[in-house]
Amino acid sequence: QVQLVESGGGLVQAGGSLRLSCAASGSIFISISTMGWYRQVPGKQRELVATITSGGNTEYADSMKGRFTISRDNAKNTVYLQMNSLEPEDTGVYYCIAHGIFTGNWVPRPDIWGQGTQVTVSA
Repeated sequence: QVQLVESGGGLVQAGGSLRLSCAASGSIFISISTMGWYRQVPGKQRELVATITSGGNTEYADSMKGRFTISRDNAKNTVYLQMNSLEPEDTGVYYCIAHGIFTGNWVPRPDIWGQGTQVTVSA
């Protein structure tokens, strides 16, 4: 099974920055078509933050556009989320997801979620 290990969360003041990372490990895989980030903000349902395909195509939620940047290092099997100009409203648990996973001989695998990392932005 492919596992996602997240890191980079923490406490930051409004206007600051954080860089989240999510590394895929475990079963030998040859492709993860899409990786992305969701977040769980207090009082709101889990929402999409950003996604990136293996080819580098990206999508962002409107509230994050211009502030967040998703990137991917296929050689390191890692996806990143650079968060700038953070606001208290960004406080929540951020989850990494891998979708379209194929292991050896292109065997399809179920989607995988990370354990989540806490981001807290103080006013």
